[in-house]
Amino acid sequence: MLALLFAAALWAGIQNALAGGGSFVTLPALMLSGLDARTANITSTLALFPGQVTTGWVGRRDVSGVAGVGFKALALISLAGGAVGAALLLLTPSSFFERMVPWLVLFATVLFAYGSFFRKQKSSIPSLGPRAASVVQFLIAVYGGYFGGGIGFLMLAALTAAGLAVRSAGAIKNVLAGVMNAAAVAIFVFTPGIPWPHVAVVCVGAMLGGYAGALLLRRVDERLIRAFVVFLGICLTIGLFITQPH
Repeated sequence: MLALLFAAALWAGIQNALAGGGSFVTLPALMLSGLDARTANITSTLALFPGQVTTGWVGRRDVSGVAGVGFKALALISLAGGAVGAALLLLTPSSFFERMVPWLVLFATVLFAYGSFFRKQKSSIPSLGPRAASVVQFLIAVYGGYFGGGIGFLMLAALTAAGLAVRSAGAIKNVLAGVMNAAAVAIFVFTPGIPWPHVAVVCVGAMLGGYAGALLLRRVDERLIRAFVVFLGICLTIGLFITQPH
């Protein structure tokens, strides 16, 4: 079972770096290992965090502000939103957010596909202004701290809607994902009953996958990344609707 967790974490790290959605790989794997959904969610967040830091560090040269909002401001917004989301997870049941996940991923996939393949690129004016970009990032960060599944798709959709190229959006997404999860990790690490052996195995796999994925992000053709994100979003949306609790 630990070998399965490592393989899932390795793929999740690569997937997080390229597009996001890595927790949809680790969360089912952790639940198959015997953890309940809430504990598996917390464990996944803790274990994937070092991989996100690794990925963000490798791609740090491509990081910038967006829609008139500086990167430091985006980082602070992400940190605050992640803390709020983590606190909500510990105080409320996750069933409501679990039911929202398929719709959020579907919306993000459609928005990303539109911005990538159908929107006319003649205008350089971003679709999102500074205030809208800040609000959207805060809401995404709250969601990320609470559940996190599909967060990469949501940030890619928002960043590309603000006018960024997908490669730059991917690099910024990777760093901000680590920032918002830093707040959640700081809260979750004190939660009793964490299966630390599971955390360690997933952590190592995610770090290796994150490093490899960050290198691939620089080398893979941008059109292939766009197509991969849309394909992955469609697959995840279908799978989430099929497995959604009724």
